[in-house]
Amino acid sequence: MAPSKRAARFVAGSDKARPLWERSSIRPASQTSAIVRTQGFVLPKFPSGAAPPTSVVDALKAVAGLPPKARASFAWSQCVRGTYTPSHQAEEITRSRSFTKPSRVLARFSADGCPPNAMNTDRCSLRGFSFRLGSEGQRSEIFTQSAPVHFARTLDQMLAFLQARMPGPDGKQDMAQVEAFSAANPETLHQASYLAVHPPPASLACTTYWGVHAFPATNANGETRFIKFKVAPVGEEGRPPEDAAAAESTGLLRGELEARIGARDVRFSVMALLDRPGDPVMDVTDRWPDEDAREAVRLGTIVITGTESNEACDGSAFNPANLADGIGHPPDEMFAARSAAYAISQARRR
Repeated sequence: MAPSKRAARFVAGSDKARPLWERSSIRPASQTSAIVRTQGFVLPKFPSGAAPPTSVVDALKAVAGLPPKARASFAWSQCVRGTYTPSHQAEEITRSRSFTKPSRVLARFSADGCPPNAMNTDRCSLRGFSFRLGSEGQRSEIFTQSAPVHFARTLDQMLAFLQARMPGPDGKQDMAQVEAFSAANPETLHQASYLAVHPPPASLACTTYWGVHAFPATNANGETRFIKFKVAPVGEEGRPPEDAAAAESTGLLRGELEARIGARDVRFSVMALLDRPGDPVMDVTDRWPDEDAREAVRLGTIVITGTESNEACDGSAFNPANLADGIGHPPDEMFAARSAAYAISQARRR
């Protein structure tokens, strides 16, 4: 099969004799990093002495004041169902059948900082969208959120971030302690700074979601490059609801979403942001240079067709480590921590 024009651009370069992975950001799976394996990638080991994920889960719940069986983060949610249809460009980026073949979708909209049964979601400034694609044996589970960065680079930093915000005996945070930690760790403010400038719209369906991790994607030719996922609303969903002011004042995210889905299908484009040589892949508190302006490939379209009871999603961790061949595990420490924390949190909900 002849390469597409896009694939041809990938291999363009003045020095044709040099190996492909030296001429561009694409590289064979065996050349990507020291943690590459034949099927893709393995989870990185935590550094010696790193904070255990169990401690992070406990701290997340303590800071948020969540009940014992709630998810440690993004506890408020609405489960939905739908379909995924791949684009003709998906195979240029990944051989993963979860992204190159049509499938049903189980997805979970969520909001962080609110209890599971909250009616008013005004203070839930960070939103999430988890989705499962693919058929049995070829499934991928992806988590995205309404900010393109995480609030901590490592497990130790995440635990320290949470401990600095732990309520005292009076139920209040020690703001001097928070400010001292923030001054010593300015990168932990990147997420809050982004959300302050880009507050989420009044509808979950109008929100753009990012995957903060860099995923190694391998296509059918064995070429691997890092991508970041971006899930963007399509068409009507790109515009906030007409009653946005009312929705914002009452925080009724669930009711607005149900009404919108009841009126028409809700569509999202699943995009792959393409890496460039030298892009950082280990620091989830930092964006790639010119990330908003760089080339993106539409992998496919998710169409949300109905709501499900939250029990349909609560039985699943939506563990981001569950990835079909063709999408590998990101090499950063926080991805491994997220996977472990999801498993711990799910076990405690039973």
